[in-house]
Amino acid sequence: MLRLAAASLAGTAVEFYDFFVYGTAAALVLGPLFFPTFSPVAGTLAAFGTFGVGFVARPLGSVLFGHIGDRRGRRPVLIASLVLTGTATVAVGCLPTYEAIGTAAPVLLLVLRFLQGLGLGGEWGGAVLLTVEHAPAGRRVLWSSFPQIGPSLGFLLANGVMLGLSATLSDAQFASWGWRIPFWAAGVLATTGLWLRSSLAESPLFLDIDDHARVPLVEVVRRHWRLVLLTAGALAIGYAVFYTTTTWSLAYATERLGVSRTVMLACVMATVAVQGVLTPLFALVGDRYGRRPLCLTGCACTALWMFPMVALLATGEPLLMSVGFLGAGLALITMFAVIAAYLPELFEPRVRCTGAAVGYNLGGVLGGALTPIVATTLAERGGRVPWGVGAYLTAVALLSLGCFALLPETRPVQVQVPVSEPTPG
Repeated sequence: MLRLAAASLAGTAVEFYDFFVYGTAAALVLGPLFFPTFSPVAGTLAAFGTFGVGFVARPLGSVLFGHIGDRRGRRPVLIASLVLTGTATVAVGCLPTYEAIGTAAPVLLLVLRFLQGLGLGGEWGGAVLLTVEHAPAGRRVLWSSFPQIGPSLGFLLANGVMLGLSATLSDAQFASWGWRIPFWAAGVLATTGLWLRSSLAESPLFLDIDDHARVPLVEVVRRHWRLVLLTAGALAIGYAVFYTTTTWSLAYATERLGVSRTVMLACVMATVAVQGVLTPLFALVGDRYGRRPLCLTGCACTALWMFPMVALLATGEPLLMSVGFLGAGLALITMFAVIAAYLPELFEPRVRCTGAAVGYNLGGVLGGALTPIVATTLAERGGRVPWGVGAYLTAVALLSLGCFALLPETRPVQVQVPVSEPTPG
């Protein structure tokens, strides 16, 4: 289990590194390079638009790789998705800008971002299912929390590289060639991830399935459509909060508040580091008390914290902004520490790879794809404090709270078997 969890963690970290490094670059540099004819705000919106395309592609990736996972096994999904995402990320780093090839540059950027999302859409389902289906029932949340640390680790890697480059290069050097280095590094990370995953065994639960679904998506739509919609709505707030704090806030603070790029990256990275460290601890609580109670608690805390968070962000003070981000991060990890076990348990094994991945990635579309664009628009129309952003996030949190309330608990219950009286003799 430890080797399996480590390989799953490494793979999700690499894939989310690829996905996050684009988001950071979109907030900091892609607008002027690929959309130079736009105003600064419009260029940022256009860059966030290409960022959102990755989320739109993720459900399609979950359908494609979910079909493979439910028909051929979880292990092939891990290899194919990692190759696709890593290749697309390296290609972004080699892409000429608008100044070199004109309108072809943003078009190619859009295509590569789509391929990134396609690969990531398959990654999560394969990595989580392989871990969950190997784990003992009483420790599913704990072991499945290791792939959930991957997004935090991937974010820290992506932004750590960006932070180092930002601190050592001039603005002209960073805009000229420095921003490409994190994308090129994805090739090395992907190769390492493939090496770690090459020796993994297939899920025993998958091998025990006798009647594999012929077309898993059709079965999911016919029999589990309500479950897919509820899980997508439930997870929307997690994505919305994460990309508000890690992507939109970078653009808002650097452009509107005059906070340095290095300071903002450091504030956000500190929050994500705390999330990664606390994930296994919250997972232990999920194994002990159940998945649904933690999800409901996290949603309620998120709804209460969104207005204070944007007020603290608007101060532009690093310490206060960090407090705002940290409160949001703790509420977020309360939910997402248990999601990797909760979602697969909601679906039957024969369509689990498709159902869980589609629900997870549809939540990304609802909560992550449009959030940076909506937040940027609302902040432009507001005053010093972007209260509209707080109202938007609170509304999404309440929507997710309602969806979690309609989902059942899935924690395995130990059945007490009565001991019969011993017979004489």
